[in-house]
Amino acid sequence: MAAHRPYPDADALLAAADEASYDLSQDDLSDALAAEHSAELGHGASYAALLALDAARAEYERKFGHAFVICLDGHPPEERADQLLGAIRRRMGHEVDEERSISADELRRVAQSRLLDLARRLARPDGAPTVEIGLFAPVG
Repeated sequence: MAAHRPYPDADALLAAADEASYDLSQDDLSDALAAEHSAELGHGASYAALLALDAARAEYERKFGHAFVICLDGHPPEERADQLLGAIRRRMGHEVDEERSISADELRRVAQSRLLDLARRLARPDGAPTVEIGLFAPVG
């Protein structure tokens, strides 16, 4: 992706990231999943929810050999504990290959969310992309 910078806009950046994620080899995907951290609950989560998540995450990691990856964008903070615990419990029933495919899709969504966040933080105050960072092509 870096070799193709600058991108004309955030949509082009996300499209390139999406395309690159589909080109990952199985080893690359394994490396990416190994480097990822399991989704966490915010500071306002109950002690019971944190204990349940820790137990579910440990069981998941034992079964699948990598962190539980999920993108919680679009879910309000007060619903994230239920979403996270429900998803990990559902996905525990998957076969290894099926879960690996789902994890790759979730990793793709997390990466796109991180790229959008980075682009927003690096944008100039007037909303125009910052040219110096090389993510986007010069404007005008």
